[in-house]
Amino acid sequence: MKACLECGEKIIGREDKKFCSDGCRNAYNNKINKDSNNYMRNINNRLRKNYRILSSLNTEGKSKTTKTKLLSLGFDFDFFTNILKTKTGNTYYFLYDQGYMLLENDFYMLVKKDI
Repeated sequence: MKACLECGEKIIGREDKKFCSDGCRNAYNNKINKDSNNYMRNINNRLRKNYRILSSLNTEGKSKTTKTKLLSLGFDFDFFTNILKTKTGNTYYFLYDQGYMLLENDFYMLVKKDI
């Protein structure tokens, strides 16, 4: 007899089934996939917020904005997903496919990476 991984009930049906119902399968996967703690959840929330801000300001794929504008929208410069250093010495900070580079006088170039 095979038991459901979520509730332990007997499984009826195909030999390779792991759950007795869709509800148990969903509950099991939700437990496994949820952020393991508040620290991870908070970081992911900040990354999502930064991404939304860049996306809203950079609808054309390339634009400029100011540090003041980014900060007023709640952008947090400490949170990004990767850094790209170009051959010409420019440094771009990315949140997934949305990036930014510091220009002069607290202006920022916003770019979108083609994926």
